[in-house]
Amino acid sequence: MKTKKKIIKSSLRRVAVRKKKEDPKEEKSVKTVVLIRPKENPIISPNVESSWESWQTFNPGVILLENKIHFLYRAIGKDGISRLGYAVSGDGFKIDERLPQPVYEHPLINNPSFYIFSFASGGSFGGCEDPRPVRVNKEDILYMTYTACDQRLRVGLTSIKVNDFLNKKWQWNPPVLISPPGQVHKNWVIFPEKIKGRYAILHSLSPQISIDFFDNLKFDGKTYIDSYHEKEPKGSHWNWEGRIRGVGPSPVKTKEGWLIFYHAEDRRDPGKYKVGAMLLDLEEPTKVLCCAKEPILEPNGLYDSNGFKPGVVYVSGAVVKNNNLLIYYGSSDSYVCVAYSNFEEFLGVLKKDVKPKLKTRVLKKKI
Repeated sequence: MKTKKKIIKSSLRRVAVRKKKEDPKEEKSVKTVVLIRPKENPIISPNVESSWESWQTFNPGVILLENKIHFLYRAIGKDGISRLGYAVSGDGFKIDERLPQPVYEHPLINNPSFYIFSFASGGSFGGCEDPRPVRVNKEDILYMTYTACDQRLRVGLTSIKVNDFLNKKWQWNPPVLISPPGQVHKNWVIFPEKIKGRYAILHSLSPQISIDFFDNLKFDGKTYIDSYHEKEPKGSHWNWEGRIRGVGPSPVKTKEGWLIFYHAEDRRDPGKYKVGAMLLDLEEPTKVLCCAKEPILEPNGLYDSNGFKPGVVYVSGAVVKNNNLLIYYGSSDSYVCVAYSNFEEFLGVLKKDVKPKLKTRVLKKKI
């Protein structure tokens, strides 16, 4: 398998932003884009009657198939093991079906026990975390990257046929680890389309945008992707994204570029995960086209402060349905929540070289 790495020096902090005077009229504009948190939140909560998902249900990966939104969400129960559950929704807000059993488990290498890396990463004693399912170029297979509690936190890759997935035949192919052993890595995502004829995996945003390209995704278990990131890059400023944590969902293709969500911490406000957004060039995705100056989502909802890890919003799923952008996130590492916005309006604000007017508020669902 041939690989080619492309890394450029465009850190998030180097994105130039032209200052513009605030126009008081803009504050009153009805075109102000907001991310709306519907009253239906949380849409998935722990099931106290279930042994495997009684403690936490959070950090969902989502995929749009046959006009329905399919969820693979992280769940932790009485034995402390992190597994993946399945749910499906027709409108993106109301869960129409939720299976009573887990649909994916990462093979355990040891008996369940306290494991510092797993516990710090959401409260489990091992298993799998934070799935990112993706269908590339409408192939008849779904790929899924996830965090595997396996010799620290590593990135696992598995796959399943689309028909098997839709028919709830959970015949996943054996997983393979694609990050190096002995290192901690999370938040790697596959692009939903090939770029210049090759599969692309985005595996770091800090301090640089790092992407690797592959002829296929048939890893042999001995070939790893070298990735490098810094929690606090040298020369970083006192801004809200002083500590970049990683990319969120698989990139969303738009006519303007690849839409990327990522989570980060403000060192002046430690312990809180906030969500940013940027656009990457369609052909050269190491190039940042624009980046929101402020978080698009912050932990100020009711459930964001009442869970295992208060102050955390962790976006891990995003789809566009009926011209609405729906983003799904883990709230306080305990619940699955959704926020949405008109897709075109969201892009229109993001690509402007001005301070975005993105806000978050609680409104009655309008979709």
